[in-house]
Amino acid sequence: MRDYQTYIFDLDGTLINSIDDLATSCNFALRQFGLKEYAVDEVRMMVGNGVKKLMERATPNGLANPHFEEIYSLFRKHYMDHSLDTTRPYPGIMETLSVLKSNNKKLAVVSNKFYAATQEIVAHFFGTLIPVAIGERDNIRKKPAPDTVVEAMRQLGARREECVYVGDSDVDIDTARNCGIPCISVLWGFRSKEFLLAHGATQFISHPNELIIHKNS
Repeated sequence: MRDYQTYIFDLDGTLINSIDDLATSCNFALRQFGLKEYAVDEVRMMVGNGVKKLMERATPNGLANPHFEEIYSLFRKHYMDHSLDTTRPYPGIMETLSVLKSNNKKLAVVSNKFYAATQEIVAHFFGTLIPVAIGERDNIRKKPAPDTVVEAMRQLGARREECVYVGDSDVDIDTARNCGIPCISVLWGFRSKEFLLAHGATQFISHPNELIIHKNS
């Protein structure tokens, strides 16, 4: 594996296992309106394009539902209060980030999770290990558009040719392609290897420590 200088990470399904908290908040919001709730594995297949898209997929008739904005608002409030209930970094993530940081690699998170939650979760778990964390916000296009990754590069002072994107979904593969940078797909996240292969994945890792170039460690 190439020795990259800059690692830009997806968050949910890549650095953190957040699916139980996402599913709980999703079902809480739906329950208030007597709507169908979902199993965790069903919610797992709805995430990746931001929480508004998650709730659009989960709500009958999506954006056309007359209560959609209320449901979405309930989700956001509940999730901000409960986003750390069971969410944790995947095994090996903290150690790998620490080694990358000690090897003077530049690290960032770019997520389609809304901005406040992205900032809170990254600060809580990773502190100074990851100095740049960009989430969904109104004035910048979300993934798979390249804008948020380009903004992360700008904040890090990183050149495109030294960067790699690390993620767990088809959205991440498309994002990297749209940025003109390589993508490493992780196999511990929210999508299967078969799904990722079908969506163009070419590089895989099964454990975070595979990101560490041993000659540098």
